[in-house]
Amino acid sequence: MMNLLDEFIPRFDFSERHSVDISAPASRIMNAVAAWRNQDDPLVRAAIRLREMPARLLGHARQRNLDLTDFTLLERRGDAALVYGLVGAFWRADYGLCDIPTTDAFLTPCHDDVCKLALGFSIQPGPHGTQLLVTETRVFCAMDRARRRFTPYWYLIRPVSGLIRRRMLATIREQSESPPSHHPRAALP
Repeated sequence: MMNLLDEFIPRFDFSERHSVDISAPASRIMNAVAAWRNQDDPLVRAAIRLREMPARLLGHARQRNLDLTDFTLLERRGDAALVYGLVGAFWRADYGLCDIPTTDAFLTPCHDDVCKLALGFSIQPGPHGTQLLVTETRVFCAMDRARRRFTPYWYLIRPVSGLIRRRMLATIREQSESPPSHHPRAALP
């Protein structure tokens, strides 16, 4: 099956990929992916707050920390794959986010001072009846100017970004493998 990310960012300048085996149905896994939020993990919250400190010091603080809700859901293919998109000048203190309310807006060519980022999740058969959840981030810089600005930022944030992705996957695995919190009560005879 073609990687859904290829439909949104077939060519890219930067990428990072992580995966985890999960013993749960694909539907539970993908629902846990869609429900994941930064604020659910104290270490991730702290990393995001640290990243956003320069904006606060400059008086450009956002109302809330960057989260998956800032991304646009570009496409979900059942329980097999989904892709989120974000466009911005990510190296800026305020991320330089562009409004992309739709998939078409994401696919529209952008000006030279921003990058496109796609965050994809896919589920593949894993070993011993498990599911392999793969997350891949791709960044495309349309122009050299944006690439030159983004490159040092990428190398600075990449270790923390990788940590966030690994923690995200661990949380998704834990939620997916845990029994449902509400079990229907059996009817009494």
